[in-house]
Amino acid sequence: QVQLVESGGGSVQPGGSLRLSCVVSGNTASYCMGWFRQAPGKRREGVTTIGPGGGSTHYADSVKGRFTISQDNATNTVYLQMNSLKPEDTAMYYCVAFLSTDCVAAIRVAAEADFGYWGQGTQVTVSS
Repeated sequence: QVQLVESGGGSVQPGGSLRLSCVVSGNTASYCMGWFRQAPGKRREGVTTIGPGGGSTHYADSVKGRFTISQDNATNTVYLQMNSLKPEDTAMYYCVAFLSTDCVAAIRVAAEADFGYWGQGTQVTVSS
């Protein structure tokens, strides 16, 4: 019933910026929203989450201070603003909507979002 479509990925030099967009269809009013990423050969990791209805935001230590998650209810879109990008940020990025009593838990344990709704992913590549 819920559909998520990511866009905005691409290639950027270290120190550059990208803004990912996640257009949300369906009722996610009670869902945590988040961004996850996975690089080849690595485990999927939680990047950031935001509480239902644009609640509290939380970030993985690796991106704190550089990435910002936000919601625009008028356009039903979740954004991930990524600044000061590093090569280690290279990954496929996924938008996810999931039910949880503690949205931030998915940052520490990515499997918390396994049974949520996932987008198709958008590739981010950071290199010189």
